[in-house]
Amino acid sequence: MNWYRSITALLAAVMLVGCAATQETEVQTMPTANPPMGRGIELTDSGGLSYLLHLPAGYDAAADTTWPVILFLHGAGERGTDLELVKVHGIPKLAEADPKFPFIAVAPQSPAETRWPAHLDALDTLLDHILADHAADPNRVYLTGLSLGGQGTWEWALAKPERFAAIAPICGWGQPELACNLKDMPVWAFHGALDTVVPPAGSEDMVAAIEACGGDPRLTIYPDAGHDSWTVTYDNPELYAWLLEQVK
Repeated sequence: MNWYRSITALLAAVMLVGCAATQETEVQTMPTANPPMGRGIELTDSGGLSYLLHLPAGYDAAADTTWPVILFLHGAGERGTDLELVKVHGIPKLAEADPKFPFIAVAPQSPAETRWPAHLDALDTLLDHILADHAADPNRVYLTGLSLGGQGTWEWALAKPERFAAIAPICGWGQPELACNLKDMPVWAFHGALDTVVPPAGSEDMVAAIEACGGDPRLTIYPDAGHDSWTVTYDNPELYAWLLEQVK
């Protein structure tokens, strides 16, 4: 894909910096095959969350190189027990289409009729597992999600801002009264101006509240987009270039 070529050089540069920055961090690794994005793995000690895992082409758990991690939280329509649903939109769809997608990509599935804030402990356990058992860089962990997953992105970051180098919530909403927790967090939020499912105020209020605390978040409002503001966002190479610039 074109976006991949456009960020390859930046990825290489950031990985060199990341390796230097994490020399003193012990990352437990084990030889791991490069599974397709469609393979679900049950994490039995995480409250029953299952997830899709993508390991990029060139991944070698036995090497010294560590990889950036991108966590993706899906929307309401992808909840349940069928992991194929999680690949309908966003990061899992991209990673399955292109083995070169240059992140360790993790896409958990929320059980039916639940919301991501109910699973924050399970998500923390999942992230701990990825960092311990894969060649993952703890200083380059990025969080993104759409709609219900946009809310989950805001809520997980509000609860545990120290876990992430940057977040990119799409057509989500959060708790503006807690926004000062994110004043030092690189944030890029996205929303469609014509969204009637989650009104743009969901992102606008969070961004305004972070700014009021002294933060410097970014907000992109697509004037002609409705609720689906994620397709154009995840197809934009600038998003991945921006993420890779953010290192804890």
